[in-house]
Amino acid sequence: MTDEVVEQAQRRRTVAIISHPDAGKSTMTEALALHARLIDTAGATHGKDNRRATISDWMAMEQERGISISSTVLQFVYADHVINLVDTPGHADFSEDTYRVLCAVDCAIMLLDAAKGLEAQTRKLLDVCRRRGIPVITVVNKWDRPGLDALQLLDDISQETGMLPTPITWPVGIAGEFVGVLDRAKGSMVEFSRTAGGATRAPERHLSAAEAAESHLLSWATAVDEIALLDSEGQTHDDDLFRERFTTPVLFTAAASNFGVKFVLDAIIDIAPAPTTQVDVHSVGRDIDAPFSAQVFKVQAGMDSAHRDRTAFARLHSGRFERGMMVTHAQTDRNISTKYARSLVGRERATSDEAFPGDVIGIVNANDVRIGDTLYAGAAVTYPPMPSFLPEAFVTMRSRDSSRSKQFHRGLAQLDSEGVIQLLSSEARGPQRPVLGAVGLMQFEVAARRLRDEFRVEVETEPLPFSVSRIVRPEDAAGIKDAGIEMLERSDSQVLAVFADSWQLKRVQRTHPDLALDESEEDMAFRQSVALD
Repeated sequence: MTDEVVEQAQRRRTVAIISHPDAGKSTMTEALALHARLIDTAGATHGKDNRRATISDWMAMEQERGISISSTVLQFVYADHVINLVDTPGHADFSEDTYRVLCAVDCAIMLLDAAKGLEAQTRKLLDVCRRRGIPVITVVNKWDRPGLDALQLLDDISQETGMLPTPITWPVGIAGEFVGVLDRAKGSMVEFSRTAGGATRAPERHLSAAEAAESHLLSWATAVDEIALLDSEGQTHDDDLFRERFTTPVLFTAAASNFGVKFVLDAIIDIAPAPTTQVDVHSVGRDIDAPFSAQVFKVQAGMDSAHRDRTAFARLHSGRFERGMMVTHAQTDRNISTKYARSLVGRERATSDEAFPGDVIGIVNANDVRIGDTLYAGAAVTYPPMPSFLPEAFVTMRSRDSSRSKQFHRGLAQLDSEGVIQLLSSEARGPQRPVLGAVGLMQFEVAARRLRDEFRVEVETEPLPFSVSRIVRPEDAAGIKDAGIEMLERSDSQVLAVFADSWQLKRVQRTHPDLALDESEEDMAFRQSVALD
């Protein structure tokens, strides 16, 4: 059993895709699934021109707006390896979800738009990867459109990230004239041909260096000269330097046309790290061949419109999972049945009979389980909690139909447990107009839409004039109240003081220096690393 767990863990790769909005993240996710033969036809452009929407963007709002709102998991087999691929939201308003996903993966794919390079949101998420010790593979996308010079892109990556870019593939043809890539390991070329709308795998033709020189003349000669320059600068891939985050391998693709995508899958298999020992709250490592343990990084309801179920996404850290086994919820010490455990492909679910370290499973209707909680069997373990960040936007919300009050409050409690919003209570405002907090304003739109679609509750929201919050120690509550500052209680019983802006916070700190109103290290890091400039 121990040998099997170790062997199976070595076959696993658990990766997240991070990017700035509109870099083509969901399209890349779809293209990877297509090349792994998980699907036969790509949706790519969210259902435009009579094509279906991407399997990773399954929510109605995602399909309507063409953006990812919620992280989703795709699990598939490629080259005898199991890939757990997590597509994360790119929009800054949902970066809290992305941050939690990065606590549950072993490697990240940083997707760049060839015309824009390293953008603000990508830089911030890259900083999160750095703090989490996650190695990063860089994929330059949209090379079939006009864009920046390839060598200039590498210089920008080096300057912005501090990591040395080490290309694995190199484009044959400038941005906008993408005909193939130079396979650096083999010194040969892979030539691509377009398909109708990029809906199927792009045909590939493998050319020797001599054949490429004859077929592509100047484009091939330029690519060879540029690779020679990179060789002279020592920009070649090294596994150890990559895993220590000194270097970032680079690949060039056009996901909408399915050019170069197979190389990304190969890189995930060949160089992304497999699962390894995880450290618990006592800084003790739990080896992958120890008894089953997993940590919940996401909770999602409403994935199946025919059933009002709730799924907890848990990443396995150790041991073998078998459907039907009883596991312990570390936070409550209660047993949980896993009879309805699922593997996940977007919103589609299949029965998961077994899973191993690195896999993501869905535990259905584990109603007491929240984000960051630990599940285990055998020897007890608790992993460090995932932070709940301080909100920066606030609204009051009420149901337009008072007869739907029960459904309204049940829906808000569900959205709070999923981390979509933070549900806050105020003595002054009363229970019929609860306060909602969030990192970004679009989270309130998602909450209102899901209340309508899943609970048949139409709501009205009213913005509140607060943009800064701080955690209140019990001994400071009276002093903050005397200072005329409003306090809100979160569902985890944490009390927050809310301020109109940072200037008001500073004034209170000057006049009441005895009050502790500093944000946590995790919140400060989050704001610096995730929020847009």
